[in-house]
Amino acid sequence: MTHAIESDTAAPRRATVGAATLRTTAFGTTADGKSVTLVTMTSGRGVIVKFMSYGGTIIEIVTPDRNGLPANIVLGFATLKEYEVKCGAGGMYFGALVGRYANRIAKGRFTLDGREVRLAINSPPNALHGGERGFDKQVWEIAPLVTSGAAVSARLRFVSPDGDQGYPGALHVSATYSLSADGVFTVQYDAVTDRPTVVNLTNHNYFNLAGAGSQNGVFAQLLTINADAYTPTDANSIPLGENAKVEGTPFDFRKPTAIGARLRVDEPQLIQARGYDHNWVLNKTGDAAQPQLAVRALDPVSGRTLECLTTEPGVQMYTANFLNGVYAGNGGVYRQTDGFALETQHFPDSPNHPNFPTTELRPGQQFASVTALRFGIAE
Repeated sequence: MTHAIESDTAAPRRATVGAATLRTTAFGTTADGKSVTLVTMTSGRGVIVKFMSYGGTIIEIVTPDRNGLPANIVLGFATLKEYEVKCGAGGMYFGALVGRYANRIAKGRFTLDGREVRLAINSPPNALHGGERGFDKQVWEIAPLVTSGAAVSARLRFVSPDGDQGYPGALHVSATYSLSADGVFTVQYDAVTDRPTVVNLTNHNYFNLAGAGSQNGVFAQLLTINADAYTPTDANSIPLGENAKVEGTPFDFRKPTAIGARLRVDEPQLIQARGYDHNWVLNKTGDAAQPQLAVRALDPVSGRTLECLTTEPGVQMYTANFLNGVYAGNGGVYRQTDGFALETQHFPDSPNHPNFPTTELRPGQQFASVTALRFGIAE
């Protein structure tokens, strides 16, 4: 049995200040008979985050505009069945927690400690986002930690067995989702392994600050990316291995720039990727263990803003290049530039590039990563 989400955007309302709250409800059963839980977090300032135990998937993020009117700002679907079907093999990872390795590994192969590791190929010729049955297609155990107060939180847990999709080592993973009373949503990832392996975790929300399904998509929404360089790719979206300066290219978002301002420029990198689908090398200062500003986004019409802070060294910005009208979800039919993804992560194909920040994890070490989304309204 599958349940639809109850809308939190039916009636206009103004943001109020108060405690954050968390509640859980049943959200149906997967095709293979596993029960799925829906968690609803509400801040004291009108921000609502809904996610489910299937894939750790974020289904809705509701935020108010400059007039206090709420809207859901992420693309997604109303029912569990839709996520299972539309985000199945070859799906678009709407809102999902992605792993064991986010992004691509060339030809599904890499060498670790002198041994070749071969992975499931699910995006020929590469391995993508953890394989044919990655973390986005698993039912995670959810344990609410705090249900009311200055911040609420819940921890999701999953054990990926040794050999899962070809990856070595049994990996114990947790992701703690938190929402503060003032509307900051944070994801903290942790993982340990019993054998040397590689790990790269992220979330795959498609944002549209005007509201999911808005008529003009995200073409005019402004981005600022705190990066002086990016990683150019080959025709299969695999990094060439060297960082390139963004200056003088369509990849320069160091000042607020509309997503669509240079999207149709005759640039080989944009043509072969069908738009933006690249990793930006984030500028880092001071303590790298503390989340630092990666991206600012603004919808000039609604006034909604989003600041993304992370401990990760990179962010993959993706303009939904492969949404082609096949998927209908919350707000209507989804097409290219109806949303943009900000995938905070290590660089694509890092296991095959020793000069990139390492994604190796060994017994006795702990993988730890934090990304925070701060929602606001422009003055």
